[in-house]
Amino acid sequence: MASETNTLPTLDDETLAFAARVFQYARMGHAEDLAALFGQGLPANLRNDKGDSLLMLAAYNGQADAARVILEAGGDPELANDRGQTPLAGAAFKNDLAVAQLLLRHGAAVDGTGDGTRTALMTAAMFDRTEMVDLLLQHGADPDRRDASGQSAADMARAMGAQATPAQLDGAARRQA
Repeated sequence: MASETNTLPTLDDETLAFAARVFQYARMGHAEDLAALFGQGLPANLRNDKGDSLLMLAAYNGQADAARVILEAGGDPELANDRGQTPLAGAAFKNDLAVAQLLLRHGAAVDGTGDGTRTALMTAAMFDRTEMVDLLLQHGADPDRRDASGQSAADMARAMGAQATPAQLDGAARRQA
C-alpha cells in the first residue's frame, strides 16, 4: 500500500504577486479593492505565512474602513496569528480606539486570547494605553484575569514600567470587588 504524501501546490509568480497585493491592500486600507475581491469569492479569513489574517493586518495598521469591509465579508475578529495575538490585541497595541470599537461591535471577545493567554487589556496596560484600557474596561474586560504565568494586566504594566495603567487597573479591580 503506497503512502500518501501531502504536498502543497507550487504557486507561480503571478499567484504569489496577487497574494502579496491582497495583504498589502489590508495593510494600506484599500477597502474598495478588498470589497471587490470579496465579491469575486476571495475568502475573508485569508492568512499570510505568519498567520496574520487580513483583519489582523488592517487592525494593526489602523485601517478602520478596510477592517469594516473584511468584517462585513465574514472576517473572524477572533482569528489569532501564529503568536496568539488577536486583531483586538493589535488595535490595543497601536492604541487605535476606532478600530478597537469596530472590532468589539463586530463580536471581538473583550477578553479573547487567541491561542495565547494575553488579552487586549494586558497589551494595552503594558504599553500605558490609558484610553484603550478605559474602553476595554467599559466593554467588560476583566482586570483580574491572569496570563499563563499568573500575571494580571496591572502586574504586566508594572513590569514594563508603565506609568498610569497600573493604578488605573488597581482602581478598576477594587471597584469590581
